[in-house]
Amino acid sequence: MSSYSDLKKTAQKEVASYHASEQGIIELTGEDSFNFLHNQSTNEIKSLKAGQGCNTVFVNSTARNLDLATVYVGKDKIILLVSPNRTQFLMEWLDRYLFPMDQVKLKNVSQENAVFYLYGEKSSALLEKWGLNPLKDQPFASHEMREINGISVRVALGTDLGLTGYTLILSSQQASNFQEMLSNAGVTSLSPEVWEELSLEQGRPLPDYELTEDYNPLEAGLWKAISFDKGCYIGQETIARLNTYQGVKQRLWGLELSQPVTPETPITVEGKKVGKLTRILETEEGVKGLGYIRTKAGGEGLTVQVGDATAKVVAVPFVTHL
Repeated sequence: MSSYSDLKKTAQKEVASYHASEQGIIELTGEDSFNFLHNQSTNEIKSLKAGQGCNTVFVNSTARNLDLATVYVGKDKIILLVSPNRTQFLMEWLDRYLFPMDQVKLKNVSQENAVFYLYGEKSSALLEKWGLNPLKDQPFASHEMREINGISVRVALGTDLGLTGYTLILSSQQASNFQEMLSNAGVTSLSPEVWEELSLEQGRPLPDYELTEDYNPLEAGLWKAISFDKGCYIGQETIARLNTYQGVKQRLWGLELSQPVTPETPITVEGKKVGKLTRILETEEGVKGLGYIRTKAGGEGLTVQVGDATAKVVAVPFVTHL
């Protein structure tokens, strides 16, 4: 069995796949879909054309995190990839904001579709081998429908973890055939456990851990999923105020710990609480974690105490701090 270090290297430098079998997918149809989604989430949606996409965040009225989603605009529909444990919640939450006259239809199509992620610097070479356009030099979430050995696949640039690679969406009926095709091509398949480890190491915030209503998307480092130029949307006033007045009180950081501790353990500096540990992972390279730390306490390079462990604060690739 390959070690985590080997699998991580494959996902970064070679090519590895992950079948996100629990991925949530919501489909929006109707002529008001663009305006509706634009008004319910943080990023610029209305200006997107077919074949384009973006990340966006759903927040509540006080701009607290509900979920991070990826939008793909098709010719006659919008596809929304959401977290597995947020699909039904978001279906109900979005439905509450639909008015009788709105020409918008929401449908949970998670069961009808399968999502695979291709990670690694050689993933584009694999697409080229299959005769596909690897969408090089295109913006994140650019996508197009293609045939791969008779299987219709939506190929999108970028991945859920911020790693180099692609997101592939296809009929769930073809999932086993596609998995076999990946295996025959020599692509390493990642387990859910390895995916979770990679998500922590990349700093990808997850629901129930970093994406909770205790925090807002600026604190979670999701600046790239927010448009500060668009009009009103749920939570917009709070986010605009935080940005204008530099009011982000805490930020999500990576942690390199001296020993394992329990998630939710307070993070302290000189005996004063400055944050909280959200997740932890024991790896061959040491103990790593994610946690929120008060902005005034410092950031990258700071030494903190987490329970009985000493930890160094480090940057993680997925998040952005401005």
